[in-house]
Amino acid sequence: MKVVLFCGGQGLRLGDQSENSPKPMVPIGYRPILWHLMKYYAHFGHREFILCLGHRADVIKNYFLNYNEAISNDFVISGGGRKLKLLGSDISNWSITFVDTGIEANIGMRLRAVREHLQGEEIFLANYADNLTDAALPPMIEHLISQDKIASFISVKPSHTFHVVQTDEDSSVHAIIPAASCDIWINGGFFVFRQAIFDDLHEGEELVAEPFERLIRKNKLTTYKHTGFWACMDTFKEKMILEDLYKRGHPPWEAWKQRPHGRPAGKRSE
Repeated sequence: MKVVLFCGGQGLRLGDQSENSPKPMVPIGYRPILWHLMKYYAHFGHREFILCLGHRADVIKNYFLNYNEAISNDFVISGGGRKLKLLGSDISNWSITFVDTGIEANIGMRLRAVREHLQGEEIFLANYADNLTDAALPPMIEHLISQDKIASFISVKPSHTFHVVQTDEDSSVHAIIPAASCDIWINGGFFVFRQAIFDDLHEGEELVAEPFERLIRKNKLTTYKHTGFWACMDTFKEKMILEDLYKRGHPPWEAWKQRPHGRPAGKRSE
């Protein structure tokens, strides 16, 4: 299945980290978060990507035009450094389509702009390009296929740093409860769509606003609940959390790396 990635965001809350780059290019370790997400999809066999570009599209284009496989793979050099033999590869079997979808376009507009590149795809995947998970992808896809729905998205528990406030009519506080302990779920940004999504996505509309409301009224929207690892990178603090997980080794989103005895890194949905 083709994977649409929305790569036009500026990442204003990341400060200097994204001043001269689109948010998906903010690095975690040696590679940008966009690469980590693409590796996740490629691990599950989905290697045809469509990048919806906007802010600083040139940065993303130049990154892949000048991609150096040796940065994140083992290799052997010989001949005094004149010969290089890679012992692994990241993107040699990927197909990446780069589409300028506008500087100010919203997510819905960006998706409509790449519709022609999705011809023949009965089902396709999409993502905001700034979040990561350890959820197994095949069950997410099967969740939509097994139902008579048009769209599905992963839903996750909000961060424990947020709290739910219970009050009465005069605003007296009854309780402050960590959001993670409540039955509250948020959109995690991993989407599975049928082609019919374009029938409900009108010109200029935001993806999860009017189109999703139409799907809800027709009972054509579903969600896949995941209780394992999920993280987004909206702020500098969240970037540093992901960086810290990476530095510790075996970051939970690296499904393409195996722990000893064949155990995948990270938890899976039950």
